[in-house]
Amino acid sequence: MSFKEFYHHTERGFEKLTSWANAILSNSITFIIALCTVIFWLCNKRFYAQDIHYCIGDVILGVTFLSMFIIQKSFNRFSASLHIKVNELVASNDTASNAVISAEVKTDQEIIILAKVYTDLAELAKVEAEELNEEPGVES
Repeated sequence: MSFKEFYHHTERGFEKLTSWANAILSNSITFIIALCTVIFWLCNKRFYAQDIHYCIGDVILGVTFLSMFIIQKSFNRFSASLHIKVNELVASNDTASNAVISAEVKTDQEIIILAKVYTDLAELAKVEAEELNEEPGVES
């Protein structure tokens, strides 16, 4: 197996892992389990035997821990709705390329290739626009 094949295989595995972790972290059941864990932690007798500064630090740590789940859930919802809107715009435009529909499920390598295609198109459009402005009789 070549290094390139190994890298491609590793990237696919990592993408699956991140998708799996994303699905777990944004699940409401996971948040409830985390909330119960924080409540149990804060109700522990050792928590009240600590200095007030340590107690405040523990509460802040617990709130930050729970906030991560809430932020992940809201980001997933925002991201999904944005993808649906963009897919609708691309699908409704006859001249648009359907290659970008559902880009969120493409691999990083496929996204890099698509980005390069659109960067090349933008450069080509820029060159064509400059050529049009340089023609005689065209004012800038």
